[in-house]
Amino acid sequence: MAGDERSRFEDLIHDDRRTRKESRWEGTFLEYLDLVREDPSMAQLAHERLHRVIAEPGYTHLEDVEDSRLHRVFGDESVRIYNFFKDEFFGIEKPIDHIARYFHSAARRGEESRQVLCLIGPVGAGKSSLVEKLQKGLEHAGPSYAIEGCPMAEEPLHLLPKHLRPEFEEMLDVRIEGELCPLCRFRLEEEFDGRYEEVPVVTVPFSRHGRRGIGVVPPVDPNNQDTSVLIGSEDISKLDRYSEGDPRILELNGAFNVGNRGMTEFIEVFKNETEYLHTILTATQEKFIPAPGRHGTVYVDTVIVAHSNEAEWRRFKGDHTNEAILDRLVVVKVPYNLRISEEVKIYQKLLDRSSFDAHIAPHTLEVASIFAILSRLEPTNKCDLMTKLRLYNGEKVVEKGKTVKLDPRELQDEAPREGMEGISTRFIMKALDSTLADHPEGIHPINIRETLVQMVKAADMADDKKKHYLEILQDTVHKEYLNILEKEVTKAFVYSFEEQAESLFQNYLDHAEAYVNKGKVRDSNTGEELQPDEDFLKSVEEQIAIVGSAARSFRQEVMAYLWASSRRGEKVNYQSYEPLKEAIEKRLMSSAREMSRIITKARTRDEEQRKKYDDLIEALIERGYNEDTAEVVLRYAANNLWKD
Repeated sequence: MAGDERSRFEDLIHDDRRTRKESRWEGTFLEYLDLVREDPSMAQLAHERLHRVIAEPGYTHLEDVEDSRLHRVFGDESVRIYNFFKDEFFGIEKPIDHIARYFHSAARRGEESRQVLCLIGPVGAGKSSLVEKLQKGLEHAGPSYAIEGCPMAEEPLHLLPKHLRPEFEEMLDVRIEGELCPLCRFRLEEEFDGRYEEVPVVTVPFSRHGRRGIGVVPPVDPNNQDTSVLIGSEDISKLDRYSEGDPRILELNGAFNVGNRGMTEFIEVFKNETEYLHTILTATQEKFIPAPGRHGTVYVDTVIVAHSNEAEWRRFKGDHTNEAILDRLVVVKVPYNLRISEEVKIYQKLLDRSSFDAHIAPHTLEVASIFAILSRLEPTNKCDLMTKLRLYNGEKVVEKGKTVKLDPRELQDEAPREGMEGISTRFIMKALDSTLADHPEGIHPINIRETLVQMVKAADMADDKKKHYLEILQDTVHKEYLNILEKEVTKAFVYSFEEQAESLFQNYLDHAEAYVNKGKVRDSNTGEELQPDEDFLKSVEEQIAIVGSAARSFRQEVMAYLWASSRRGEKVNYQSYEPLKEAIEKRLMSSAREMSRIITKARTRDEEQRKKYDDLIEALIERGYNEDTAEVVLRYAANNLWKD
């Protein structure tokens, strides 16, 4: 067996080596011209390359997505969901669409091709992750073709003299931009005697860690901001061999040099002094940077992507002396996610990457996510924060017997900074990690809420903010979890809850349709035509306070919504229309609540109650709990949910 495994290791290594060897190419510039003639995209500029990385996996127009919640959130906004991002980034569709539009325009040499893409947002919102995703996309997109030995891996077409470029552009179906770097210009004359057709060309793979095509600029000490980090330097040790004006003393290893043909990332860009950033001006607008010493300028073709937190951005924007740089920025706000369904996906993704194997009970991530999003929302006099959270999630909300008619986009318009402050993803992940480490038997919503309370109390933050967060956890989140828990226990208690709910739903539809259309209901057993049972309809509707004259409009609304859903090809069931779903669940819960209370609260149980309790535990296990977490949530229900 060991021999077989070793053979598999060798096969994998050899296959990988062969694949890498096959992907390498070496030849003369003349041979490279033949390749470009066959495939002009080989000579694409940096923005074109990154646009292809984003666009090639495809995208979906939001209007083509069969998700009624998304349509409620975005309405008729034109947003594309890009496959390149969709499995790793959640709840930031609009910022991603903005980024993709930037590259689409820049790839066509629009004004954006001479602008810096600048991502602004709070800590932990995903700015660095978005940049890292672009960098990984470059690394997996295949190598570029470059002049062999060029420190900037520059485009071989730069070898063509300017007077011949129009003719070559026509033959190759490309546009040729840029000039040879000082070193390649020197080598062309000295080594090849101007015979550029003989200059060797090779493939060069992109690599962030190998500093090939991906340059990174971290914040620099304001007292020691040496521009060599950006543009390279002169190697003074070579001055005993070469003159000061000889290009061979140049070390073109700055971030812009490294990022040529790909991208240059500026981390926390506005922490740097403005003077240090002036190199960006010519790099973006003119695509030139100063060469070190007295060697003129160097052409660079790089996508400059900067990111910063909002506080630094506001400070930088407030200084009018920064106008020249501000004019060259395409700013994309990257706020925290504000949709509960997407927040849960974020934490699930991060947990899947970890090695924690403790059990996580249902709704644990949901409770943590509710707290995170509530902390990011701004109050409004139009509804409470939990209603706002549900509306932002695309849910239909019923209050005081009426469906809330607020448009999520109107709420967002009145709070333009919403999502730029609040509890970060990292804060929640620290809480989850800590709770998982302390409870190897499994974690549940109760102990994650306790951990969050302790972390907020210990956090270094303003007193008013701390008080607000504790109120959310100890009041709003607590009450919301009790609502979730009651449904959870009742669903586990009621045998075949979904089947009963679906049966109740279909029965309601039959009678509501007959009522709205002034028709009759056919008895499935006798075939007799009967008047719609208004008492039955009322028994469902009163669960969500739909009474009196509101009943008729509610029934009409239900039928209109489900008919429209059916026309769109969506599957219609009891969960399709949230207000009716809530009413049906409450109707079933009310019938089981008393028995659930007796069984969970009883300190001593007779044989029948013991069996029902055991069945309840088993039902919870089937719904995703383990035995420990099932016992805990039932005890919590007994002590908090059904108080005498």
